[in-house]
Amino acid sequence: MPRDLRLLPKAHLHLHFTGSMSPAALTELAAERRMRLPESLRETVAGDPLRLPANERGWFRFQRMYDAARAVVRSEAAMRRIVRDAATADAAEGSRRLELQVDPTSYAPFVGGITPALEIVTDEAAAASAATGVEVAIIIACSRMRHPLEARTLARLAARHADEGPGGVIGFGLSNDERRGQTSDFAAAFHIAARAGLALVPHGGELLGPEHAAQVVAHLHPDRLGHGVRVSEDPALLEKVVADGIAFEVCPASNVSLGVYATPAEVPLRTLVDAGATIALGADDPLLFGSRLLAQYESARTVHGFDDAGVADLARGSIRASRASDTSKRAMLADVDAWLAAPDPGLGPVRPGAARAEPQPTHAGSDGSGTT
Repeated sequence: MPRDLRLLPKAHLHLHFTGSMSPAALTELAAERRMRLPESLRETVAGDPLRLPANERGWFRFQRMYDAARAVVRSEAAMRRIVRDAATADAAEGSRRLELQVDPTSYAPFVGGITPALEIVTDEAAAASAATGVEVAIIIACSRMRHPLEARTLARLAARHADEGPGGVIGFGLSNDERRGQTSDFAAAFHIAARAGLALVPHGGELLGPEHAAQVVAHLHPDRLGHGVRVSEDPALLEKVVADGIAFEVCPASNVSLGVYATPAEVPLRTLVDAGATIALGADDPLLFGSRLLAQYESARTVHGFDDAGVADLARGSIRASRASDTSKRAMLADVDAWLAAPDPGLGPVRPGAARAEPQPTHAGSDGSGTT
C-alpha cells in the first residue's frame, strides 16, 4: 500500500478559470440561465474526456466546447462560485497553494469591465484562502488569439494589482493555440509584467515542438513554461531550460486529450525529471479533460513508476516553483518531508525495537533546498 497522495502537500500552478469548473457547477449555472449546453459538451463532462487530434481541427473542437462552458459564466455570483469551488476541490486533494489563471476580458461585459472582473476574482480568492486553508493567488493570462496591444493592457492591469498576499495577482501568462500570433509581438507585455515583479508563465512547447518553445524562452523570458513537454525532443534546449531554472507546468491528462501524445505513458515526465527539471503537475482544464490534480500524481505513480520518494520530489518541485512566500514554502516542504517520513503503509506494523529503513530521495535537492 503506497502512501495516500491526498495527504501529500503540493502546489497547483496550472489551472484555468472556466476549465476548473465541476460538471455539477456547469450544469447548474446553465440551468440558472436557461441555456442549453451542446450535446458534445454534455457528453464530455458526463464522463467521456476529450480525445482530439493535435491539429487545428482538434483545437477548434476543444475551443468550441470551452466557449460554450464559458458562456454560462455571466455574473459576479458565478465567478465567485468558480473560485470558491476550485479552492475547495484543491483542498480535498492536498493542494496547499493554487495559482489560478484568468483572462478578465472574458467576463468583463457582464460585470462592468476588466477591472471589476479582476477584483471579483481576487476578492473571492482571498475569501477562499481563509475558508479552505489553500493559498489562492491569481495569474492574469492574455490570449494569443487577441491583438498584442490587448496583452499590454492586461499586463498593466496585472502590474497595478500585483500583490503577494491572499488573493493577489502574482503572475502574467499567455495562453490559447500556440499556432496563432507571433510570440515576439507579446514581448512588450511581458516586459511590463516583469518590471512589476510578476511571475512570467506563458504556454509553450505543447502543440508546437521545441522550436517554438525556444522562441517563448528567448522572447518572453519565462519563470515557468506552461506545459513545455516537447522541449524533451531537443536535448540541448532541455539542458538550457533546466540550467536557466525555468520550471515546467506538466499537465499529463490534457496532453493526451489534445492529441499531443497517444497514451499517458508517452508523456515525457520521466525524461524531464531525469534531466533535472523542476516539475509542477497541473490539471489544466479538468472540466473537459476529466481529471483533477490528484489524478496527475496518481498517473506519475501508476503509469510512470514514481515511488513515494519520487512523487514527493514532484510535490517539492511544485512548491518551489510557486510564488508562495519563503515562510509558506518552508512549511509546505517540511510537511512533504513529514509525509514521506511517516511509516510506509505497505510495510505493516514495526516490532518494538526494530528499525525501519529510511526512504531515499530519487534525485538531488529533495532536502528542501533550492531557489524560491
